[in-house]
Amino acid sequence: MRIYGVVGWKNSGKTGLMERLVSEITKRGFTVSTIKHAHHSFDVDHEGKDSYRHRVAGASEVLLASRNRVAWMQEMRGAEEPSLEQLLRRLSPVDLVLIEGYKRDGHAKIEAHRSETGNPLIAPEDETIRAVASDVPLELNRPVFSLDDTSAIADFILAEVGL
Repeated sequence: MRIYGVVGWKNSGKTGLMERLVSEITKRGFTVSTIKHAHHSFDVDHEGKDSYRHRVAGASEVLLASRNRVAWMQEMRGAEEPSLEQLLRRLSPVDLVLIEGYKRDGHAKIEAHRSETGNPLIAPEDETIRAVASDVPLELNRPVFSLDDTSAIADFILAEVGL
């Protein structure tokens, strides 16, 4: 599987860019999966649901399945967070996995940047960032795209990964 990342500071436009890229790339006939890193606790389950009750009762893993989707929840219960590589091994084969976050990992990435956040660019200090998608023009030693030019960004990523 080929992988490519989207990184940036909070409110930089990462999730919107991911959403547009998944839509654009799948429209071109490629299969895409995503991995998103969360820096905080999150819950995809809700109190009162059977699967929630299973987890709270102490199950290490709960698999919820129907004809429309499968959800797999694993409680870490103090164990170390799985690495990106471990998570990638759990995915079914696809043409491309887009990864939101994991900015410290060594895979190729594009940085989403919004000037209004006031955050500095990550790219000048990180060679794994191959391009930047920004809402303002930038002078960099790598390609800079308009944050809204999804088609051009998709072209760049697909070329980078050989698709």
